[in-house]
Amino acid sequence: MAADLGELLVPYMPTIRVPRTGDRVFKSECAFSYDSPESEGGLYVCMNTFLGFGREHVERHYRKTGQSVYMHLKRHVKEKATGAAGGAIPRRRNGKVFLDLELNRDFNGDEYECEDEAKLVIFPDHFEIPLPNIEELPALVTIACDAVLNAASAYKKQEPDSWDEEIQVSKHARSLRQQDNGVRIPPSGWKCQKCEMRENLWLNLSDGAVLCGKWFFDGAGGNGHALDHFKDTNFPLAVKLDNITPDIADIYSFDEEEAVLDPQIAEHLQHFGIDIIQIQLNGTDNGHHDTDNTNNVRPRVSEWEVIQESGMKLKAVYGSGFTGIKNLGNSCYLGTIMQVLFSIPEFQRAYVGNLQRIYDYSPLDPSTDFSTQMAKLGHGLLSGLYSKPPMKSELIEQVMKEEYKVLDWHQPKGISLKMFKALVSNGHPEFSSNRQQDAQKFFLHLINLVERNSVGSENPNDAFRYLVEERVQCCQTQKVRYTQKVDYLMQLPAPIEAASNREELIAYEAKRNEAEENMRAPPEPVRARIPFTACLQAFTEPENVPDFWSSELQAKSAGVKTSRFASFPEYLVVQVKKFTFGVDWVPKKVDLSIDIPDFLDLSRLRGTGLQAGEQELPDLTPPIVLPEDTRDNSMNSSDSPEIDESAAMQLAEMGFPLEACRKAIYYTGNMGPEMALNWIIAHMEEPDFAEPLALPTFMEPGPSVASSGLAATPLDSHPPEESIAILTSMGFPRRHTVQALKATNNNLERALEWIFTHTEREEEETSDALSDMADTTEPNDNAFSNSNTHSDSTLSPDQDASGPRIKDGPGRYELFAFISHIGASTMSGHYVCHIKKEGRWVIFNDHKVCLSERPPKDLGYIYFYRRLSSS
Repeated sequence: MAADLGELLVPYMPTIRVPRTGDRVFKSECAFSYDSPESEGGLYVCMNTFLGFGREHVERHYRKTGQSVYMHLKRHVKEKATGAAGGAIPRRRNGKVFLDLELNRDFNGDEYECEDEAKLVIFPDHFEIPLPNIEELPALVTIACDAVLNAASAYKKQEPDSWDEEIQVSKHARSLRQQDNGVRIPPSGWKCQKCEMRENLWLNLSDGAVLCGKWFFDGAGGNGHALDHFKDTNFPLAVKLDNITPDIADIYSFDEEEAVLDPQIAEHLQHFGIDIIQIQLNGTDNGHHDTDNTNNVRPRVSEWEVIQESGMKLKAVYGSGFTGIKNLGNSCYLGTIMQVLFSIPEFQRAYVGNLQRIYDYSPLDPSTDFSTQMAKLGHGLLSGLYSKPPMKSELIEQVMKEEYKVLDWHQPKGISLKMFKALVSNGHPEFSSNRQQDAQKFFLHLINLVERNSVGSENPNDAFRYLVEERVQCCQTQKVRYTQKVDYLMQLPAPIEAASNREELIAYEAKRNEAEENMRAPPEPVRARIPFTACLQAFTEPENVPDFWSSELQAKSAGVKTSRFASFPEYLVVQVKKFTFGVDWVPKKVDLSIDIPDFLDLSRLRGTGLQAGEQELPDLTPPIVLPEDTRDNSMNSSDSPEIDESAAMQLAEMGFPLEACRKAIYYTGNMGPEMALNWIIAHMEEPDFAEPLALPTFMEPGPSVASSGLAATPLDSHPPEESIAILTSMGFPRRHTVQALKATNNNLERALEWIFTHTEREEEETSDALSDMADTTEPNDNAFSNSNTHSDSTLSPDQDASGPRIKDGPGRYELFAFISHIGASTMSGHYVCHIKKEGRWVIFNDHKVCLSERPPKDLGYIYFYRRLSSS
């Protein structure tokens, strides 16, 4: 028999690999579904790529790759036989087989036991070889099987990337010298001292310099000025400003090139006026219902119970659209966003409606493909395969035993998004950690990923995208400028001063202060009740423009800005601005409720453009702000304007034409890659998008080329014929090769990449252009979008065909979902979402999905509205 098995495996030996260091072995989750070894069909692990596949998807991988040998893993979980010793650990046969395999469900170890089964399966004949079979298998196969069976989880290998793990105390912490320069850091309003970035800011603990961090793959980050500052000064430690809480402070050592701990961080922050001791005393919610916490316990307990509808007999629901998401530990911010997104027909159609096409054209490693993982997630939530009600026999068993834990094992625990989270958080400093995050930030992060991965295909972001009309007025000259920008989310102020119970709040504050002075227990908390109309009024109020440059005065001046809707999106996302920093640097959530309406009419907030009697500010390009050490030289030079070439190259590496990246950096004032990326997305359809930058000289400000509509006149930059010949010989059309070479400065390698990323898109846009102009409704119906299409959704008649795709319509909406946050800070606590389905509100609390009895609409954090049909 040994000889027979050896001969049988000989043709496949070159395809069988032993996992090396760095290889991820996916033996707990299918790459295309949420099947696992506990599923009915088990899981098949490819012995070459180590990817896992469920029964329905392993054949696809075999046909695509020709890989024939798979390891089939199956775990049987069953109730212990009567008379088993109480408290015993579940018996696990073939214990070494699944040495590091995690259960996808929770169960009571005293009630159940595991039986693990593994075998090699050879396709296409499905020939099975039970394992272990050491004596009969070739040595290489035995070693490979043993390595796969004992490999660590594919996700555990990524956990050290989390800043919660293996962080050491910095060698500079105890000897850090801080300059006595009088610097005091305010609790808000920070910006980089070199480029005026307002995100990803780091405080240098030696001199108090506030500077931006490095640029990240998703467009977030900065220009690396914090690192440049270290190179100039050798001041080694910096702390991230917006992450300072009682339990968390992200500290980085530029000298040691890693995240570190600082045991004296409280003292180092106090030097610059940040009292972390006071933050610790005031406390923050840790995301758990802690009845032992006597400090201000009542409002948190109340919020926890109200939002989760605790104490009510909620009826569980099952089936399509009612699948829960397992909490991986502080991952509820991700789960709630994904639940809401896949309740929207545009996302259902883009990913689940195109499931087979996406799967058929997925790369060899589908775990790293965004569209594949989105389709997998959408199908997992909408198919109903992972949300089945308990069988009648199990219900009878529950009644007979009167033990809810027995039924609890049989019930599904929701799908686990480990593979999805690993993909969308890869390289991100916050989402790749195991800490709680802001759901609003993750929503925008996901929108960015969808935007980047929808080139040449249907973009579900069209449902959220809208134009904002910004009116900026120079206070000194009274002249105005109207501009438009793309946005995906409306941030709604919550003015405490407009609370309907203002007198009650004032009385409570006085009693609380008196109680603190006299060391007595605090009074019963009072929650601010703010009318929604007051929030809308605050949104429409003018706001000051920091560092406003008046083109009329050609100097900095005071300016105010008001915002209106230039178009209304199909789905309006509204974030209530609940979170703030107190004057004592304590990050906190304002305890408030807002009477959020079910129906919303924002028609009066539509922008009107330039009005009669208003005078426009001159359309002049602001001068580029240059560093002091180069200013004198540049004033006497007529060369091209100063542009941050490193930032331009970072954008070019994402596949955008270099000249377009340089223009984006210039027109956003050298404010960094993130702002430039927004400019690129807004202008990438313009005909001169990839043309070289052409501007007036630095000393002679002139009309803005981009805003005046005048095309730049480039120098003769026709690519060399030999380069064109090389690319056309590969089968590409001459027109595309010329475009590609021009866009990449005649770089053959980058031109080839440009062709692959732009050709398909150009062909599809050309064929779709006429139909898009005529089609004023959402395209093609499917099983996941029937009654939710909106005939009022039209392309704006004033929309430039080369601009961002905007589907304008009436500003009347109906609330269909909201996400609530429990806790005192976005960096801790818990998220729950409520979604209206089939006329009933449903609560999604991690893996628990139930009909809602009292949806707490007044306590939400992010609200989702859908446009009402005019009929």
